[in-house]
Amino acid sequence: MKNPLDPRHKKRQKVVENLFKKSFYNQPIDREAGKIFVNLGIIDDSIKKAAPEFPIDKINRVDLAILRLAIFELLIEKKEPPKVIIDEAIELAKEYGGETSPSFINGALGNIIAQKL
Repeated sequence: MKNPLDPRHKKRQKVVENLFKKSFYNQPIDREAGKIFVNLGIIDDSIKKAAPEFPIDKINRVDLAILRLAIFELLIEKKEPPKVIIDEAIELAKEYGGETSPSFINGALGNIIAQKL
């Protein structure tokens, strides 16, 4: 992320916020977050393989929302280079997550990239 006002970053922030809200309340979500929910089975399977020691229901909900967005972009959407997606996910983890969130996100996404190759 070069600029926090970058429209792509703002869009990702909104998607993470929608995914996070959806994890607490059954409310309507925007189209972008909806695309992720349609592919939730594939995305969550990837998370289980990348971080087998962390069951999905035990992962911090903010971290889970960031991972779901990043995995969707990496494996399904494929519009950006993997390095850009991972950097953005780490930045989102720094903004929204806890102290260990950036390293957890980086490790899980690194495992996904390694499995993909």
